[in-house]
Amino acid sequence: MAGSARRKLAYSWFLITLLVASAAGVAYPLYVIQPFRRQGPRELAAALAVIQIRPIVEGICAILALAGLAWYWRLERGRKQRILATVGTGFVCAFAVLSHVNVYEFMFHPDRHPLFASIQQVKIDPDDKVLAVKLGTSARAYPIRTIAYHHIINDVVDGVPIIATY
Repeated sequence: MAGSARRKLAYSWFLITLLVASAAGVAYPLYVIQPFRRQGPRELAAALAVIQIRPIVEGICAILALAGLAWYWRLERGRKQRILATVGTGFVCAFAVLSHVNVYEFMFHPDRHPLFASIQQVKIDPDDKVLAVKLGTSARAYPIRTIAYHHIINDVVDGVPIIATY
């Protein structure tokens, strides 16, 4: 194998490694931290650690991919290979941008207009758990099943604004 072919192969593996690392940095926390999915403590801790270091790692991957692309363009004259290298680098850079987006704000948005009904009108299974709040003469019960999706319920109980969460 000629030196040029070895360099091209090395670059391909380099770019694939950056793509996998970038995709994993975005995908792993999304996989772990989902509504209605049980998370183990180690798994959740790992996902939160990835979220903490992800912007730095993704930034380094993007810089390396761009530097590698500049080097590859000088080495490779083929149009198809240049396009593939540019697309791969574009994906690495896109993952770097996505690492700065907090998708959990979209997934776990607060319920700003909760609907309420009396206990006689509501159908709750006997095994359903609720989060109960009593202030003054008013009381509310928020089904955990509902809060599990939103994680936050904004409400006013007896004239006092509250946030119910767990």
